[in-house]
Amino acid sequence: MGEALLTIDNVSKIYDLPHGKELLAVEDVSFSVEKGSICVLLGPSGSGKSTILRMIAGLENQTSGTIRLKGADIHGPGRDRGMVFQAYSSFDWMSVGKNVEFGMKINGVPAKERRERAAHFIGLVGLTKFIDTYPSRLSGGMRQRVAIARTLANAPEVLLMDEPFGALDAETRWQMQELMIAVAEAAGTTMILVTHDIEEAIFLADRIVFLSSHPGRVKEEIVPDFKPATRLRNKEELIALAGYSELERKIMRMMREEGRL
Repeated sequence: MGEALLTIDNVSKIYDLPHGKELLAVEDVSFSVEKGSICVLLGPSGSGKSTILRMIAGLENQTSGTIRLKGADIHGPGRDRGMVFQAYSSFDWMSVGKNVEFGMKINGVPAKERRERAAHFIGLVGLTKFIDTYPSRLSGGMRQRVAIARTLANAPEVLLMDEPFGALDAETRWQMQELMIAVAEAAGTTMILVTHDIEEAIFLADRIVFLSSHPGRVKEEIVPDFKPATRLRNKEELIALAGYSELERKIMRMMREEGRL
């Protein structure tokens, strides 16, 4: 086990409903995320994956339990966490470069440093040729790359991603998955990603936290130990490895079991 950057300890979330009723969305969830790792939250619809991610982001408060980043309790949003949503969030009236600079400008980063950091992360996601282009001229996958570059440019301790590739076509989706492996390797970024996609989870994850159907509980933590120590950036190479199909079948069975509950 490496160094735990983020710890979630016995976290529960209850939503208040009309007429004094309550909804238990997440119950006694505990897991940790190692520095530099990719952790995937996987499970059926309604298992609380996005709720957990939003609590880590500080966009919602847990009802009980603790969430700590580098040993400090999380209370609200912070620059140490960056969030990428499924919906494209670029400003259409700004160029790609200005979009990526925007957060740094708000945070008071000097202009020269902003430009240099923006250029670096735009290059990292493969958009250098489009630095002066407006997002409305870009494809969906390219616009999501802008969002990822903008978030990384603010140097978060943890990159949080909520179904970031869900709106993309199949080809663009696996290209983005391979891109995220390359980004993780190049930037050493710790990532927590929510998905419903079993293949995506196995490809990206160093650790999978599988959540039960409502209310969300940790059913199992899965380490795909058939994967090599050095992350593979080519998806078909991973799928061809001994152990891949077995894990895919196991997770599919878990999904079916939870779906029947």
